[in-house]
Amino acid sequence: MEQQAQQARLLIECLPYLRQFRGETIVIKYGGHAMTDDRLKRSFALNVALLKQVGINPVIVHGGGPQIGEMLKRLNIQSTFREGLRVTDDATMDVVEMVLVGKVNKEIVGLLNSAGAKAAGICGKDGRLLRARKMEMVIEHSGAAAPEVVDLGRVGEVMAVNTAILETLAQGDFIPVIAPVGVDDDNEVYNINADAAAGAIAATLKAKRLLLLTDVAGILDLEKRLIPSLTVNETWELFANGTLQGGMIPKVKCCLEALQEGVDKAMIIDGRVENCILLELLTDAGIGTEIVHKRATSSMRQPGPGDR
Repeated sequence: MEQQAQQARLLIECLPYLRQFRGETIVIKYGGHAMTDDRLKRSFALNVALLKQVGINPVIVHGGGPQIGEMLKRLNIQSTFREGLRVTDDATMDVVEMVLVGKVNKEIVGLLNSAGAKAAGICGKDGRLLRARKMEMVIEHSGAAAPEVVDLGRVGEVMAVNTAILETLAQGDFIPVIAPVGVDDDNEVYNINADAAAGAIAATLKAKRLLLLTDVAGILDLEKRLIPSLTVNETWELFANGTLQGGMIPKVKCCLEALQEGVDKAMIIDGRVENCILLELLTDAGIGTEIVHKRATSSMRQPGPGDR
């Protein structure tokens, strides 16, 4: 009876969140270990299907870095990263598009459909959803060293999001599953960081929440402890003190940009945890790091060590 009572309490805890999110858009970036473990893949699909069933509108943007890396290795194509972004020459771009659009995207659509949802796979080229341009990267070095200009090849950044195709899918009650490749005005195709694509889409849709699934617990402090909650100002301080490194840098930047453009709240959560989406969205404590404009006095989450 105690187990049943606990289940009932959890359902009651979910109720205010279900009311809050009903009819709202939730953009979820799906990537990392959650895409490769069969148990976690099924959990992800069931979580998304449940959100749709209760009247929430999930939009999925997926990565595919490990799958791309595996195919590049099989084809003996060398690949390097700078600041968490894959340097993408023409040969690599062909593999990126083939793996993301032709393989990974359709696998996710199949998972969601098997879970009872209606999903449709698209990429940034479809309906010119993601208009992009070549990304320019300049790395500042300490001391007297000159800034380094890095040519990332066909890595793009999102300039605009054309939501027409998403509106069409919404009319049919479909869940969009988006592969993050974009196109410029000359039909040149670009590899876009999936976190950045998710952030741009969330901002354009004025999503209620932006969720980024990762392979870590969330944002960690310098002692590797989870920071449950951060304001925008506190998050900027983490860049200055060196807390944010590697692939976490573009994740956090896209969260801040999405918040600046009207997204209510962004979360970085551990995709290795079963049912992580429901635990983050529908429980008081959550499981990852939330980034908010200002911390509500009634929030159940507590700032991490070193936060104010």
